[in-house]
Amino acid sequence: MTRSTTDATGAALNAGPGGLPGRIRGVATSLTSSLSGSAALTIGLGLIAVHVVLAVLAPWIAGHDPVATDSTVALTGSTWTHWLGTDQYGRDILSRTLNGGRYALLVTFLATTIAVGIGTVLGCITAYADNWFDEVVMRIVDALLAVPSILALLVVVTVFDSGLWVIVLAVTVVYAPAVTRVVRGAARTIITQDYVTAARARGEKPLSIVFREILPNVMDVVLVEYAMRASWIVLLISTLSFLGFGANPPTPDWGLMVQENRTALTVAPLGALAPIVALATLVIGLNLSADGLSKSLGIDRAQKGAVS
Repeated sequence: MTRSTTDATGAALNAGPGGLPGRIRGVATSLTSSLSGSAALTIGLGLIAVHVVLAVLAPWIAGHDPVATDSTVALTGSTWTHWLGTDQYGRDILSRTLNGGRYALLVTFLATTIAVGIGTVLGCITAYADNWFDEVVMRIVDALLAVPSILALLVVVTVFDSGLWVIVLAVTVVYAPAVTRVVRGAARTIITQDYVTAARARGEKPLSIVFREILPNVMDVVLVEYAMRASWIVLLISTLSFLGFGANPPTPDWGLMVQENRTALTVAPLGALAPIVALATLVIGLNLSADGLSKSLGIDRAQKGAVS
């Protein structure tokens, strides 16, 4: 469904309290029809699905405790007992890789959902307000975007420690402003449409207009942003762990696994290569999905003011 289609059917989709569900159904229908015509979207969603299935089935596939150590089998190669071998502490590499996917997907899902949710609501409200509140919020957004992502993450994690919810908070602080700017740019093209003008003429309250008229018609942009931000977030979280500011040992985490096993590459290379391949395929899947969604929904991120 392209933007022109959205504009033409906006009033029908947003009439009454079913506006947002109607818009979501419209986007879902467009995605379903575009799956067969977009190789990038199909491959991307397939890679993500594989990671989700492996993460869910990790305890049954691996069969080993990912944090259990055994010095007698440290740095062994592939065996029938340990398919990918063991690391320097005798921990099963396959178990740690699969469970590392569970941790990565959980943190990425929580952080992306919260960051995109806050950014979407704030972007729609500021676009509709178009007054001093909009100016204040956008100047704060500009200030936050001026700080490098990894530096902002390190500051938050250093101050509040490195628990799961602290990392989620840090990622939200880093990416919510960027989402706010993108959604605000998309929403500003919506507020000039006839159905928004009609809602104002009917005397609807501002928040009602935001959530019933504007928000449903930026859902395609939000969906693309979600996939794109998720790919950056999973990479940023692993980077944080690699630097020693993310997951605490012995938590199975891809970035932490690379950091711990990089010195044993010549002895047990799979200890570092397995999490690298897992991280790379997940990021590729998310990026392909974002690209496929962008083309299928007719979203030009450059025109929406995308900020990395």
